[in-house]
Amino acid sequence: MDNVFQPLLQPFVEYLRFEKRYSAHTIRSYQDDLLQFFHFINQNFGQPVLQEISPMQVRSWLASLKEESLSSRSINRKLSSLKSFFKYQVRTGILEQTPLTNVIAPKSGKRLPVFVPEADLARLLNTLQYSADDWKSLNARMLLTLFYFTGMRLSELINLKERQVDKSNKTIKILGKGNKERVLPVSAELLAIIEEYKAAKRKEFGSNEEFLLVTEKGKKMYPKYAYLLTQQYLGTIKTLEKTSPHVLRHSFATHLTNQGAPLNAVKELLGHASLASTQVYTHNTIEKLKEVYKKAHPKAQ
Repeated sequence: MDNVFQPLLQPFVEYLRFEKRYSAHTIRSYQDDLLQFFHFINQNFGQPVLQEISPMQVRSWLASLKEESLSSRSINRKLSSLKSFFKYQVRTGILEQTPLTNVIAPKSGKRLPVFVPEADLARLLNTLQYSADDWKSLNARMLLTLFYFTGMRLSELINLKERQVDKSNKTIKILGKGNKERVLPVSAELLAIIEEYKAAKRKEFGSNEEFLLVTEKGKKMYPKYAYLLTQQYLGTIKTLEKTSPHVLRHSFATHLTNQGAPLNAVKELLGHASLASTQVYTHNTIEKLKEVYKKAHPKAQ
C-alpha cells in the first residue's frame, strides 16, 4: 500500500483477524481491494490524507471499475471492503464520518446458484463408488460425497478432523465462519464411506493423521488439491456452467428446498448468519414449479 496509508492498514487487518475472526483468504481480499483503491486515489488525486478523501473520489473509483468491465457484483464486493475500512476509522476516532455515506452501490441482478441435477449427481457418485481403486479416486469419492451430503464449505471440509465425526450419534461437528460451531446430522451411508476411507488411510499410510482428508502422500489435504479434484470430476457433467466445490454446496441446499425442507432448517445446516443468504435457493424451487406447471397445466402454454 502507498506509504501515506500504510499505518492505517495493519490495525484494520488485526481487527478483521482477531475481532471479526475472518479467514486469511477473506482478509487478503480486503487488503487487495484497499490497495487498489488507495493506488487509484494517489494516481488521480495526489496523496491526500485520509480525512480529505471525498464521496466524489470514491465515485470516480467506482466509475473506473465499471470502465474496466467489472461486474456489479465484483464492484459491490470491493465497495463493501471500503465501507468496512472507513467504518473502522470512525469507530477508532481517526475520522468523524465516512466518505461513503452518500455513495450508492450499483445494482446487481440476482444470479441463481448453479447446482447439479439430482440424476446427474447420483450417476457421478455411483461411478465413483465402483472406480475408487486408487488414492486419487478414493479422495474424489470422499470429497464429492462429503460436499453433497453435508453442504460444507471448502475450508470446513479441509479442516475436518476425525474426532469431529460422531458415529454413534450420526453427526458431524463443524467449525464454521467466525469459529461458530454447528452440528450436522449425517446418514449411515456417509458414515460407512467415511469408515472405509479411514481404513484405507490406515492401510496406505499407517498414520494417525488427525485430519480426515489427506493427499496421496498422507498429508493434510490443502484447498487447491480439493478444488482441482472436485473440478475435474464435476467437469464430466457437460451441462454444468461451473464446476467448483461450491456447486455441490448449492446442490445440497437446492435439493433440500426442492424436496420441501423448511428454509430455516436449510439455513442452520449451511451455517448462514441470516435467512436472507438462504432465500436465494427458493428461486430454484420456483423455477421447478414453473416447469411443472408449464408441463402439466392445460392452460400453461
